[in-house]
Amino acid sequence: MVAVIKTSSSIRGILNYNENKVELGKAECISAVNYPLELEKLNFTSKLKRFLKLAELNTNTKRNSVHISLNFDPSENHSKEKLAEIADTYMEKLGFGRQPYLVYQHHDAGHPHCHIVTNNIQRDGKRIDLHLLGVRKSEPARKEIEEMFGLVKAEGRKQKEHFSLNPIDVGRVQYGKAESRKAINSVLNKVLFDYKYSSLPELNAVLNLYNVHADRGSEESRVFKNNGLLYKILDPNSKPIGVPIKASEFYSRPTLKFLEEKFRINETKKQYGKSHVKNALRQAFSDERMTSVERLSERLKEQGIHTILRKSSEGKLYGITFIDFKTQSVVNGSSLGKEFSAKGIQKSCAMNILALERKYQKSNSTASEKFQNLESQEYVKENLSDILLRGEKIDDYVSKQFKQKKKKRPSKGL
Repeated sequence: MVAVIKTSSSIRGILNYNENKVELGKAECISAVNYPLELEKLNFTSKLKRFLKLAELNTNTKRNSVHISLNFDPSENHSKEKLAEIADTYMEKLGFGRQPYLVYQHHDAGHPHCHIVTNNIQRDGKRIDLHLLGVRKSEPARKEIEEMFGLVKAEGRKQKEHFSLNPIDVGRVQYGKAESRKAINSVLNKVLFDYKYSSLPELNAVLNLYNVHADRGSEESRVFKNNGLLYKILDPNSKPIGVPIKASEFYSRPTLKFLEEKFRINETKKQYGKSHVKNALRQAFSDERMTSVERLSERLKEQGIHTILRKSSEGKLYGITFIDFKTQSVVNGSSLGKEFSAKGIQKSCAMNILALERKYQKSNSTASEKFQNLESQEYVKENLSDILLRGEKIDDYVSKQFKQKKKKRPSKGL
């Protein structure tokens, strides 16, 4: 079992999200705990009022709403009764056993899961501390519940499994706003909270991989002037398709204000990601054969780093962004230093090309010199052997003064 906890300042938004799923036939409210009426007698207004009355007891607490999802292995097929029992046990161990909460079973994913809606303001007006709730309470509770109910354990699964999010099928979702919202929402829920980005272009670098784009509009548009934000689906040619959806219409409310706060927090969080990318680049350029940006992209891909090249209409490279899937960080090349900007990387590639050319020329020059030396050596050898084997008279090499004088033979007559 995997438990995901999200906090919010809008209980209405959380309740709307789950109730809309019920209306679409994709979810069912299976339990209402600590409510004065039975589940069958509760409508949307009565469900909401119970939470709002508690929230009024402590107006100083801004994030007073909690939305929890309990996710189970695809092989598990739990009944409504068992899901409600698991939810009750979990909420008790979490410290929310006396709080009002609603349990919804969802049927719109490839694995069984349920959602729990509650708030953290108690009857006496005191709030339940949400700081590090996942580490302090949720993790121990999850492990105990897995043992109690014989569930498939989530321990170690994160290390073994890698998240894969397929691009949105634009042919299927371009018709009808509800389906578009569902498709975009599934991407946003993963990217917004898991990746570390510090600007809108960096966020879009990841979103675009899944055919989603966050757009502020032109500077003259009403959306831009009002600090609004639209989310669009992109076709295979990266062109917007279908009806844009306002950020405020999504449950997580990923507005520009929300993103600006994420930018600020993520700038500090992604320092490790920056170091990882920088080390990977240095290691890549230690290879003198790294002579093109395309070759660099292939090398980084082997280390789980995706490279995005930003080019002008003339095809000139003016920017480069790295998405490190290992650290889930989005890094602009220029933020790593001049040598890792688009211009710096192109310069490094050019330097490697020059180094290889010089090495090649030197190699050819050395080979030529060696060849000439070998030729002269062979010439000397050939002449020396010629000299040694030549049938020349020794007398030619003896000084005249050392030549022996011939004795005269006496004549016969004497």
